[in-house]
Amino acid sequence: MNYTEHRYSSFDDLSLYYRVYGEGDDVVLCLPGLTRNSRDFEDLASYLSDRRRVITCDFRGRGYSEYDDNWENYHPLTCVQDTWTLLDHLGIDKVIVIGTSLGGLCSMVMATTQGERLAGVVMNDIGPEINRAGIERIQAYTGRVEPVASWEEAIAQSQEIYGHWLPGLSDEQWAALARRGYRENEKGVPHLDMDPNIGEAVRKVGPQKGDPWALFDALQEKPVTLMWGVMSDILTKDIIDKMTARKPDLNVVAVPNRGHVPLLDEPECIAAIDAF
Repeated sequence: MNYTEHRYSSFDDLSLYYRVYGEGDDVVLCLPGLTRNSRDFEDLASYLSDRRRVITCDFRGRGYSEYDDNWENYHPLTCVQDTWTLLDHLGIDKVIVIGTSLGGLCSMVMATTQGERLAGVVMNDIGPEINRAGIERIQAYTGRVEPVASWEEAIAQSQEIYGHWLPGLSDEQWAALARRGYRENEKGVPHLDMDPNIGEAVRKVGPQKGDPWALFDALQEKPVTLMWGVMSDILTKDIIDKMTARKPDLNVVAVPNRGHVPLLDEPECIAAIDAF
């Protein structure tokens, strides 16, 4: 292992998990997607760790972090509060954020609350506006997938959920994706590594309050790179056009043969992150 594992306590005393790769004062913070966890950043964090300290975390209810008894806390604002608690715990004043989907939404909220602590943001296939078709797809399956009995079934289920959006992956890549999204229980049977009640939060949350574009505007003075899976049903060309109209210096990186979301190991993503 080229990382160390740690825990910290949230504001409401949940035990939350994070990893640290590399060392130094320049810090990259990787925030995962809705149903995913810190393991999605293993390759990227390892790649960056020779020149940056990289922190990857599991939001509450995911991965090795404790589940929340109240599904209403599975909300971006709570994720951001937990993230600030983590950075305060580590005594970190400023970070570059790489945020996938939900993690990218959190980066915008972070910019509105303590924007001086953000050096820049890489947003992975997300914007302030979310395409309705993508929302409906995520609401339909999150927390509702059938249990699996083996790693072979976990891989097949991953392909069923993500296959349309990630064409051309090798058998080894599908196995790695499954290993990052599932974890064995005490009987050695893999299970989806998230609290099913996250699905309840996605389906029952009310209409968004306030102007989501105001969140994006909080990044106006920050360097921002946007990864766009060109097949995405979450981030569309129309949404990107609105984003670039409001922030002309937004660096949009089109990632071919990817929907929601690019894995960040694609050559286009690596080149853009290196440049950033």
